[in-house]
Amino acid sequence: MAQQLLTAVVGSYPQPDWLIDRALLTKMMAPRVRVHEVWRIPPERLEQAQDDATLVAIREQERAGVDIITDGEIRRESYSNRFANALDGVDRLRVGEIMGRTGVKIPVPIVSGPIKRRAPVEVRDVKFLRANTDRTIKITLPGPFTMAQQVVNEHYKDEESVALAFADAVNEEVRDLFAAGADVVQLDEPWLQARADAARRYGVKAINRALAGVTGTTALHVCFGYAALVKDKPASGYSFLAELEDSAVGQVSIEAAQPRLDLGVLRALKTKTVQVGVLDLNDRNVESAHQVAMRIRSALDVVPADRLIVTPDCGMKYLPRDVAAGKLRALVAGAALVRAEL
Repeated sequence: MAQQLLTAVVGSYPQPDWLIDRALLTKMMAPRVRVHEVWRIPPERLEQAQDDATLVAIREQERAGVDIITDGEIRRESYSNRFANALDGVDRLRVGEIMGRTGVKIPVPIVSGPIKRRAPVEVRDVKFLRANTDRTIKITLPGPFTMAQQVVNEHYKDEESVALAFADAVNEEVRDLFAAGADVVQLDEPWLQARADAARRYGVKAINRALAGVTGTTALHVCFGYAALVKDKPASGYSFLAELEDSAVGQVSIEAAQPRLDLGVLRALKTKTVQVGVLDLNDRNVESAHQVAMRIRSALDVVPADRLIVTPDCGMKYLPRDVAAGKLRALVAGAALVRAEL
């Protein structure tokens, strides 16, 4: 019988201070445009340095005992900007500006022509990860709805058309990521929550287009934003979540620990495997295994063990590395306590 209550990470893991200017990156907080100045390593040595740092992230996840690991997104300045800015149709010379999720104006790419994927963006990342671990591996990339919300559109007739164009590029990438050895491909779609009205109009349509014809295990992460940026999160639930029951994704990943979410909302996801966040990333204290176990038991009240994967709330990018490693050990220990009770 397959093991129940698998543990996983959502995506990112802290980048070493020798690799990246953490203070500058934190000030920028999930940049939408490329910000090469955050890297401490000169361009001609950067790829090798990122490979070395990725090995560190892989080993720390393995040592913690996590079942489903990622490459830590070590090569990225943010979860979305590397992929989005690699596409044709994104202006290479100009930068736009929009109102961000927190009500502050932020620099974003300008879509000035047809969006097309010129070449694979993350295939090398998957191959490197696959070559350096025997664990189940997951790769993440930004979802089409979120990318459409993070640009100034000067080419398409409306936002929906932008999202569907991004979906076509994502679909090509997802197929190549599975072919390269990914076990799970996850779309990061935090803006479904932030722009729920638009999400209800065309969010699922864009997601399904991005996954059309895909046969591998797919996941989708939705959240309220990085804990380092968003402190007050609603316990009442997501403004867009139940709608994902009608999407093509096999797994839905949510944050629950920091907002102390009413997990009753998960009953709407009747056919999905659910990744539930049980590590509060706003709290720099490392949870005990018993704290984690209590949160897992609460999730089991509404989601059966064979459809539950436990994770941190979100990406761990902005945590100190010792805190991130400690929290992952607590995640694994807490899951082991509850697994023994099943």
